[in-house]
Amino acid sequence: MIDNRNADGWIRRYHAADESPIRLVCLPHAGGSASFYFPMSQALAPGLDVVSVQYPGRQDRRHEPGITDIGAYADALTSALLPWADKPLAFFGHSMGAVLAFEVTRRLERDHGVDPVRVFASGRRSPSSFRHETVHLRDDDGIVAEMRELSGTDAAILGDEEILRMVLPAIRSDYTAIENYRAAAGETIGAPITVLTGESDPRTSGEEAEAWEAHTRGEFAIHRFSGGHFFLARHQPRILKIVSEEIAAVTAPRG
Repeated sequence: MIDNRNADGWIRRYHAADESPIRLVCLPHAGGSASFYFPMSQALAPGLDVVSVQYPGRQDRRHEPGITDIGAYADALTSALLPWADKPLAFFGHSMGAVLAFEVTRRLERDHGVDPVRVFASGRRSPSSFRHETVHLRDDDGIVAEMRELSGTDAAILGDEEILRMVLPAIRSDYTAIENYRAAAGETIGAPITVLTGESDPRTSGEEAEAWEAHTRGEFAIHRFSGGHFFLARHQPRILKIVSEEIAAVTAPRG
């Protein structure tokens, strides 16, 4: 569906739910695209209005240059989301998307008086849990090896040389942005944070996932799942239940 609020191309709205009291903004992982969240949008509609973020450099935005800095990413995305803040926003971000959800929320609260109701941070260590990583400095084969290890890219893409070469620049840009990102330990948001983490995720330890608690002035919850970095597919029903229940709690009348 084309929406006149999407002139800059950032937002995809697969299943419009205008009556929903809250809009859930979904942000993909490094190298990911908006369509990653099509199943979540389909499952949550019409009870929840889900919009997905399309990063530059992929699919219908493949001719646009990638962004290599999380701050620049968050600035551009914040501007793109302001027209969609006509109802309360919640965020669901996986991996790099979790960091972007945090940074966009910080900007909305600080600069625009918009207070997201909850941030779901999936598959990512806390903003201040820094690791020295250099995937973005590898050659193309090295980046493909990383994608295979994490199992986050469609096997059809990994097996199609032409498509793969087309998307690799965007993937490299994303890895450059997220691997050079650092946040101060005292950087917080007012929105509650719910963390979803895979118990065997090689990119996020249990302690690094728990460290998200220091980055919110609101409530904090953590849910652990069996599996690695892309545990979402295996546990979709449980994740959908968590998202639905925690967002419903926000809209429930208080006695």
